[in-house]
Amino acid sequence: MRLGHVIGNVTLNIAEPALRGGRLLLVQPFGKPQFGGAAPTPLAKGATVVVYDELSAGLGEIIGFTEGAEATMPFTQPTPVDAYNAAIIDGIIYQPPAAAPAGRGSGQR
Repeated sequence: MRLGHVIGNVTLNIAEPALRGGRLLLVQPFGKPQFGGAAPTPLAKGATVVVYDELSAGLGEIIGFTEGAEATMPFTQPTPVDAYNAAIIDGIIYQPPAAAPAGRGSGQR
């Protein structure tokens, strides 16, 4: 599962019947700085992910999404999705590991 920031949605003229009951979100995946509390920064062109959503995540919310074969598991029939919103995240507490003191963990004694 990856985390991302909802930055928009996708509107379809004609929807695949298997996608009814949900919607498509534009999501900017988190990078390392965002886990530390940094504001989302624009990604390179093509880095945004389209995520199928049945949880009604709103613009600006943080979601947890799965990709690949795992994204199709909630569906009973073959469905053309590459990413699925599995959770709306209330908050993130991230504490990076402390750096090891010199001489420890290097295999030297």
